[in-house]
Amino acid sequence: MKLYSYWRSTTAYRVRIALALKGLDYQIIPIDLVAGEQNQADFRAVNPGQGVPCLELGDGTRLSQSMAILEWLEEGHPAPALLPSDALARAHVRAAALVIATDIHPVNNLRVIDRIKALGASQDQAVDWMRYWMARGFAAFQAQIDPAADYCFGDTPGLADLFLIPQLYNARRWDMDLSPFARLVEIEARCQTLPAFQSAHPNAQPDAPQTA
Repeated sequence: MKLYSYWRSTTAYRVRIALALKGLDYQIIPIDLVAGEQNQADFRAVNPGQGVPCLELGDGTRLSQSMAILEWLEEGHPAPALLPSDALARAHVRAAALVIATDIHPVNNLRVIDRIKALGASQDQAVDWMRYWMARGFAAFQAQIDPAADYCFGDTPGLADLFLIPQLYNARRWDMDLSPFARLVEIEARCQTLPAFQSAHPNAQPDAPQTA
């Protein structure tokens, strides 16, 4: 498989964690979002949505949108499971994941930030905007997850953790105060000890800037 990815993309980060947890081999195809490579004609032919991630299967089939990719991975490669077996429990996990996927990420992604800057917002105002939506989303997420489990909903990482960890990476990138979200930071620390999360981390990607 090939994963079209950008090292700092939180949506691609989610998929990288899942692929690593499930032990699946894949090749990274870097797409530089800051340089605008997602808008070039050759990539539009790969993903008309002009974003990452995009997962290309061995037969050339391409899947886009991180949630759709993760659901396909879960159905096609069910071990280890990212979702519980009980339907009601699955709904709770998906609801928490969607707080990040639909309430935080869409209003904070690169194209939205570029647009509000084009409308006159300063860099400081753009950062305040991102922190505001992350704080609201994290508060809702923290209230929805299991208050006592090792991870968001159990003793192994699952779908909600795959959404949480990349978003916390983004929050740290913008120097957000995470003191109100101690439970989330605790889960983050536990996840960061696992090889799957380490290998998926932005700094471990082939397109991440190399420092001497």
